[in-house]
Amino acid sequence: MSTNIQLVVVGSVALDNIETPFERREGVLGGSVSYACAAASFFTKVGAVGIVGDDFPASAIETYGQLGVDLSGLQRVSGKTFKWSGVYEEDMINRQTLSTELNVFEHFSPELPESYRGAPFLLLGNISPELQLHVLSQVRSPKLVVADTMDLWINVARTPLMDVIAKADMLTLNDSEARMLTGEYNIRKCAESILEMGPRYVVIKKGEHGAILVSGQGIFIIPAYPVENVQDPTGAGDSFAGGFLGALARDGETDEKAVRRALLYGTVVASVGVQQFSLEAFENLRLTNIENRLQELKGMMSV
Repeated sequence: MSTNIQLVVVGSVALDNIETPFERREGVLGGSVSYACAAASFFTKVGAVGIVGDDFPASAIETYGQLGVDLSGLQRVSGKTFKWSGVYEEDMINRQTLSTELNVFEHFSPELPESYRGAPFLLLGNISPELQLHVLSQVRSPKLVVADTMDLWINVARTPLMDVIAKADMLTLNDSEARMLTGEYNIRKCAESILEMGPRYVVIKKGEHGAILVSGQGIFIIPAYPVENVQDPTGAGDSFAGGFLGALARDGETDEKAVRRALLYGTVVASVGVQQFSLEAFENLRLTNIENRLQELKGMMSV
């Protein structure tokens, strides 16, 4: 077991079937844990908490290993790994889900190894609020907890979701989910309403248009790096969250300035990930490449 875990990521691990206008791939490594851990690995020591079946390939384990992701929290049980199948439209934004096979993920109960429980940073991926609360009961005074959610949980598990939001330091969700959660339409009003629920920060994701950070200190616009050739947008939001938290964990601060700076790293790392399928773009990526792209992005933002 590693004893130097700075960031713990809890969520799904999947084997995806993905079709885009360019190519079709079957059984590629996916899930929120995979993308977030890969993105964070360039900055800090990250531990994965998820579940896989006995069909999970050795090549996927090797990929995690090459990226330096700790797998002490990865449960391996009898059965089939979670599988998602989808097709992207020509715009590479809209997609159709063909099938979702929960398999062993249906009975996932995340258990954190002792070496993970004192980690200063925690990312609660898009799992049920009840499971997110179960994870929160196992950690010891983290510096920053980020929780992700989706429309399903807003509709069917609002009460435990509100408990998660009250305990989290940051909530991330997309603009339609923010409207659904708050009953507001204006995004600024949505964010201000969510802040009243308890978190210090709210990040509202807007896909190819970037994201918005809202806190008690104001609003920060996070632009998306304009990628010329998108091959596979799957997991972009998870890569964004992982890159952000990895950079934040590296620096160790959680104030407004540090959060804003780390969010720019998140958007840059996510822009790299979509240029190839699955985690392929991360396998040969170096921190110097990330820093160079960050400087490009800052140049695009300057006046």
